[in-house]
Amino acid sequence: MSSILTEVLTANRDYAASFDKGDLPMPPGRHFAILTCMDARLDPAKYAGLSEGDAHVIRNAGGRASDDAIRSLVISYKLLGTREWFVIHHTDCGMETFTDDIMRDLLSSSLKTASVDASGWHDCCEGPGSAEGKYIDWLTIKDQVQSVKEDVTRIKTHPLVPSDIPVYGYIYDVKSGRLIEVPQE
Repeated sequence: MSSILTEVLTANRDYAASFDKGDLPMPPGRHFAILTCMDARLDPAKYAGLSEGDAHVIRNAGGRASDDAIRSLVISYKLLGTREWFVIHHTDCGMETFTDDIMRDLLSSSLKTASVDASGWHDCCEGPGSAEGKYIDWLTIKDQVQSVKEDVTRIKTHPLVPSDIPVYGYIYDVKSGRLIEVPQE
């Protein structure tokens, strides 16, 4: 067993020993959802004041409005009653450090973990790679403000999203912990 697996299972055992949240209802108590990045520096429970059962938190690389993120938001509303949604990207996001073409090239040469230095991304090892990466829109980010605006607009104009759901756009500052509003035009 790896040390990480042991740590996670030990933490879970301790958590379960005093667990008292088994009666929480499935719908989120505060009736909202957050779409945000998977970056480990972001703790939506802390930056949005959440407790278990308060809100849905949907995470992916960059906090982007991918088809799957919109799928989750629609389920959140249609079946579980959320009435407001937040799109929260963040400063210093890894999705700003590469392009679709860079990711496709890296994957085509090797499936091993790549490294980055001042001259860019590099594969550490020989293949095998896969050309399958060329079929994925990696939703990289060139400009945080613009990406938030694009994602809010994509969600608001999606044919499965009712027009009366407010969708707010923010950028989380990883240095200060503050949410910075991204006004929509």
